[in-house]
Amino acid sequence: MNFNPTDKIFLIGMMGSGKSYWGKKLSEIIHLDFIDLDEVLVNEEGRDINKIFQESGEQYFRDQETKILNRFILEKKGFIMATGGGVPCFNNNISNMNNHGITIWLNESPEVIFRRLLPEKVHRPLIKELNNEELHDFILLKLAERKAYYRKAKYIIKSTDIADTFNNNLISL
Repeated sequence: MNFNPTDKIFLIGMMGSGKSYWGKKLSEIIHLDFIDLDEVLVNEEGRDINKIFQESGEQYFRDQETKILNRFILEKKGFIMATGGGVPCFNNNISNMNNHGITIWLNESPEVIFRRLLPEKVHRPLIKELNNEELHDFILLKLAERKAYYRKAKYIIKSTDIADTFNNNLISL
């Protein structure tokens, strides 16, 4: 993959797929600003994601994600953005991201996602009340629901492949 300073790179995929982790790493290598869409939303709202869901509901949350996404698309040049797992699935966001930048689906296996999410459940409103079996089923269900959107990404890669790419210096700077 070749990147230039004006690229808008969107990392999409399920929660726990490594979007924030790899976005930060990629940002350091190709010298683009890293943006975590969830962090921007939390900072602008002045409340955490759990509170936003509780007080305003999921639709409000999704609309705010889209508003922030669109603002960055229109106003900022050259960045890497870790989107929330549902971002591509709402408000025509996947088409908007594809039309204005490079989308990369971090396509991790349900097992890897499950292992990563177990210690983070308390911080994630969609899964915080689920037991382990329910969490596994949730991952499978959400992945099935979202796969049609994720597949529209320009690139599909596993985070293990990103690590290999970094280690082999295959990303053109």
